[in-house]
Amino acid sequence: MGALAGGALTGLFPSMAQAQKAAQPFAKWVETFRARARARGISDEVYTRVFATVRPDTSVYAQDSAQPEFVEETWQYLNRRVSDWRITTGRKRAAEYATLFSRIEKDFGVDRSVMLGYWGMESAFGDVVENPKHMKPVFNSLAALAWGEPRRRKYWETELLNALVIVQRGWSTPQDMVGSWAGAMGHTQWMPEVWLNMGVDYDGNGRISPFGKPDDALAGTANYLVKRGKYRAGEPWGFEGRVPAGFDASLADNKTWRPLSAWGGMGITTLDGRSLASYDERARLWMPGGAGGPALLLLHNFYAVRSYNPSSNYALAVVHLGDRVMGEGPLQTPWPGGERTLTIAELQEIQQRLTRMGLDTGGTDGRVGNDTMRAVRAFQQRAGINPADGYPGLAVLTALRGR
Repeated sequence: MGALAGGALTGLFPSMAQAQKAAQPFAKWVETFRARARARGISDEVYTRVFATVRPDTSVYAQDSAQPEFVEETWQYLNRRVSDWRITTGRKRAAEYATLFSRIEKDFGVDRSVMLGYWGMESAFGDVVENPKHMKPVFNSLAALAWGEPRRRKYWETELLNALVIVQRGWSTPQDMVGSWAGAMGHTQWMPEVWLNMGVDYDGNGRISPFGKPDDALAGTANYLVKRGKYRAGEPWGFEGRVPAGFDASLADNKTWRPLSAWGGMGITTLDGRSLASYDERARLWMPGGAGGPALLLLHNFYAVRSYNPSSNYALAVVHLGDRVMGEGPLQTPWPGGERTLTIAELQEIQQRLTRMGLDTGGTDGRVGNDTMRAVRAFQQRAGINPADGYPGLAVLTALRGR
């Protein structure tokens, strides 16, 4: 195993052993970890081939431990993700892959709106799957985390082994396995464990892949949703309700299950005023904007969707994006302190004006990523806009036009 000789790798990465207080130099760790791989059925040939090109990406340590760079209100979170670009692009994908979605609905019972929501949220309908700005070599990330991240080392070791099994099975190559800093890959951002255990060879080519055609990725995610999320076919995720004046918003804790009839007994109705008295389905009430904002009655399938990512904001964005793609309108109750979603043209104008000021937005395509948010925050700080939260909204657009 000459390519992994200790001296060679130690020379390449002289400071990495100190980066996360790793127990041993990376080259020595690679040799030690080989026994774990053998125990999982990984051949020496595969192990040597994979690690011959691995360069541990120690930048992932900062991403693993960092707090979110931007803190968003729920309405901001939704506005950025359920954007005009995603809705428009989602409708194109819904038409393009209508036959695939019909097959998934038949085989798994998962509504196409949910699948479109996942696809849009996780990879912008496949747009970022192979974008080097967003994706990096998975083995470089997972090896660095398994070697030098002490907080969740067992988890990262397991995922690295799972990734090796994928190569061993011939489903992919190390060069083709690119993903997020944490190793999530493909159209719906599978971790290796999900790829191995929930994946489906839906295009019938003899292997399972979250890359390329979206067939395997979408079918595998539907499989996950049914088996692990306990998704129920034919049931909605929930709906927006109307609460009576003076309603105690502390009851909307997104934790307490009550029959819809019980919520109805507190004066809650549908948006058009219909009674909930005759419905026994259990629901939780969530008012993410606080008193006066949208009141969401969340049913079982909302939490099935949330099983993919344990964030209610995430789950709400998935189901709301899917609804919008399928032609439904926005939430009807205004957000306290919120504002409407900007159009693609308005976001492009913000990016163009910021770029002319010398602030790097990462492009002027009307899509908002971290580069645009950093540029917005820098402008907010210059202009004295408070809070300088990086959100490209109406206040920022108005201020830019005023300059």
